[in-house]
Amino acid sequence: MTDYGFLSILPPVLAIILAIKTKQVYLSLMAGIWLGWMVLSDWNILDGTMASIQALVDVFKDPGNTRTIMFGALVGALITFIQRSGGVKGFVNYVQRKLEKVKDTSPEKNRRIIMFFTWLTGLLIFVESSISVLTVGSLYRPLFDKNRISREKLAYLADSSSAPSCILIPFNAWGAFIMGLLLAEGFSDPFATLFRTIPYNFYPFLALLLALYVVFSGKDFGPMKKAEKRVRDTGKYLAEGAKPMVSQELTELKMKPGIVPKAKNMVIPLLVMILMMPVMLSYTGWQDALSDRANDGFLSKVFYAIGKGSGSTSVLISVISSLVIAAIYYRIQKIFKLKEIVDLTMKGIAGLMPLALLMMFAFAISAVCKELHTGNYVADVASQWLSPNLIPFVVFLVSCFIAFSTGTSWGTFAIMLAIAIPMARQMDANILMTIAAALGGGVFGDHCSPISDTTIVSSMASATDHIDHVRTQLPYALVAGVGAALFYLAGGFLF
Repeated sequence: MTDYGFLSILPPVLAIILAIKTKQVYLSLMAGIWLGWMVLSDWNILDGTMASIQALVDVFKDPGNTRTIMFGALVGALITFIQRSGGVKGFVNYVQRKLEKVKDTSPEKNRRIIMFFTWLTGLLIFVESSISVLTVGSLYRPLFDKNRISREKLAYLADSSSAPSCILIPFNAWGAFIMGLLLAEGFSDPFATLFRTIPYNFYPFLALLLALYVVFSGKDFGPMKKAEKRVRDTGKYLAEGAKPMVSQELTELKMKPGIVPKAKNMVIPLLVMILMMPVMLSYTGWQDALSDRANDGFLSKVFYAIGKGSGSTSVLISVISSLVIAAIYYRIQKIFKLKEIVDLTMKGIAGLMPLALLMMFAFAISAVCKELHTGNYVADVASQWLSPNLIPFVVFLVSCFIAFSTGTSWGTFAIMLAIAIPMARQMDANILMTIAAALGGGVFGDHCSPISDTTIVSSMASATDHIDHVRTQLPYALVAGVGAALFYLAGGFLF
């Protein structure tokens, strides 16, 4: 095994520095990939450049990578389907009708009920973080204005329930992406591994629980307290001089003209995708269950098969099944003709091509770090001064910094998992907690960052000033983030 020493950490370090400096995660990852292959090619520019291009091509040699990228693109088609079919609008109308039935003499209790429904809706729409915040913002904005709740609070609840739910209920592109990264790091059961990390993913849990506490206790602090006082005393749902970030294209989820909006058009496709996941995991892992658990009962075999199943195959078949069922269901209702179904599928795939590209770059930089033995080198150096018990804590802090500086949790996952997993293995640290620390740190940093796409979309969907959203949300995110850091500090010694 060739020892590249200090050179092995240059690719991810370059990717991190460029991402922070330029805010261009694609360019940064590509630069890191190119530098890595330059090192492996003994600094021959032609060979290194050609090897970098080939590395991107080789991403698709791995069936798991290809399936994951296909899933990420097809999720865009599903989102387009449920928007255009009137599913989102129907869901919005359904929730509003339910809220209108809630009658109470206490305005304060009404506000709490509305905020709880806001939090719950964001939690339940875990298929994709952007559609979660868009749905929550467009649905509850009129109700927040009517009941004198600040738009800053709406943006906070939408933001705080989107990414945390997406990563804790990973039957979505988030889960597929992370499972692909785990597969690249040598995990033969990425789905089971990802689920075993969930109890250690402290930040998303704390962010969700803190938001719920704020809803029912009514105890705000920092700039949010002033925003709530302003809207209750004056009725002004925006601060003086605020410039609401409104995007008509994003905040108005347009359906096809002339059709009746139905919540079922959204709920049925999502349920099909969610329910197909355990079915396909059981199917793809059944042979392992038969051979390894021959004497166990049926249920025991099923649970074992789920843990051994192919995550990438399962999410791909699940989203394809959802698209097929949705297309048939919409065609029966005469909402779309065949040409419209095909056109919407292509439009949706095109909308998530940036996500597919990010996956490709992430898999490629993970591969080059593996070739350079980056994680092993970092572990060797760190072992001289860093206790294995501190690795989850340090990984969480570094992930927070990278995600906050770059505004992307996914780019942070790609960079940090390629370093943190080999380091945890080498130093005999808790691997599951280390993975969770990288994931939780990425979500926290992204949650706080003013350049995060989710933060920006939350401001847009809530029609609030973006900087006001960042200022009012930051203290809450910091409370949850500090709590998570302390859990990793203590957990590293206890587990």
